[in-house]
Amino acid sequence: MDFAYDAETEELRQRLLAFMEEHVYPAEAVMETQLAERDDPWATPPIVGELQAEARKRGLWNLFLAGHPEHGGLPNLRYAPLAEITGRSPRLAPAALNCAAPDTGNMEVLTMFGTPDQKKRWLEPLLDARIRSAFAMTEPAVASSDATNITTSIVREGDEYVINGRKWFITGALNPACEIFIVMGKTDPDADRHKQQSMVLVPRDTPGLTVERGMTVFGYDDSDHGGHAEVLFENVRVPAENLIGAEGEGFAVAQARLGPGRIHHCMRALGMAERALEITCRRVLDRVAFGRPLAEQGVVREWIAEARVQIEQLRLLVLKTAYLMDTVGNKGAHTEIQAIKIATPRTVEWILDKCVQAHGAAGVSQDVPIAAWQAGVRSLRLADGPDEVHLRSLGRAELRKYR
Repeated sequence: MDFAYDAETEELRQRLLAFMEEHVYPAEAVMETQLAERDDPWATPPIVGELQAEARKRGLWNLFLAGHPEHGGLPNLRYAPLAEITGRSPRLAPAALNCAAPDTGNMEVLTMFGTPDQKKRWLEPLLDARIRSAFAMTEPAVASSDATNITTSIVREGDEYVINGRKWFITGALNPACEIFIVMGKTDPDADRHKQQSMVLVPRDTPGLTVERGMTVFGYDDSDHGGHAEVLFENVRVPAENLIGAEGEGFAVAQARLGPGRIHHCMRALGMAERALEITCRRVLDRVAFGRPLAEQGVVREWIAEARVQIEQLRLLVLKTAYLMDTVGNKGAHTEIQAIKIATPRTVEWILDKCVQAHGAAGVSQDVPIAAWQAGVRSLRLADGPDEVHLRSLGRAELRKYR
């Protein structure tokens, strides 16, 4: 068993690390200034476009799209260490490489299920980062942890579908560059439970689509890339050819979309934990309390040791999952995908909590990024399926072996 990265992956790692040092980290302060000065409170700051131009020059573009090297995509096992590096600057680096959610998942859906016309109209500009997109599934009125609960209706009337419903926490929807929504709703409430749902493409400027407000996540509006919106669909009409796949395939499409999304989140969370630990180690070596550096306090050393052990454990599980996704497919890696989705956010949340504690008051302030990262990681325990759903499914699968 060889744990070393292959030569091509290592070359990409070094190229990406150089890009981070030379461009991304220096751009973090620039982004903060631009966020404060922008006219549109939801617009992406210009520095992102500058970073994207540089990333394209360096061949660091669309790396997430496994199985599609024609677009720059890499196998999951090779993308994992690169995604981890981007997680070290989660607000800038994924977007700089055109590897940021929800566009990544939407591009995967269009790549797998889109018609030639849908790909030309929406996939190509997304691959080129000329537009942004949103994925509208979660609803405020039902427990969306069970995706079969969704109540938004998608009704066929002649050559059109008519959409009515309310969605919320729709990431990126407030961004003025967001031009297309992938909307999940029910086309046949009387069908089998997992065959009731379908997905349709809804352009942002369609009459009846109203982006009502931005939702906060632990008080953060995440406005640097378009926030998380509550969206109302009132008699929204789109052509029948805007259907993705066939009627009744919406649940299956959602599952195909969410598998890669889950591992991408976990890959980036590892990088976030690594950088937070690095920042914290520097802090505790310099900060003196009770006559000696914090680094000499036993409890602080224990936090650091536990964090190192946990990061190494998570990385191995993520890499194993990526390997299985490449070799036996997402369905064959289902158990491992659930395992990393359970383990990674809650473990990284613990690491970030200790990093906040080691920083004292600064840890909860805007002067270090750790508190914001912690809020983001905590929300991952709900996004793409809450912990309890994955634990339920994983426990059932484990017991099935012994029945």
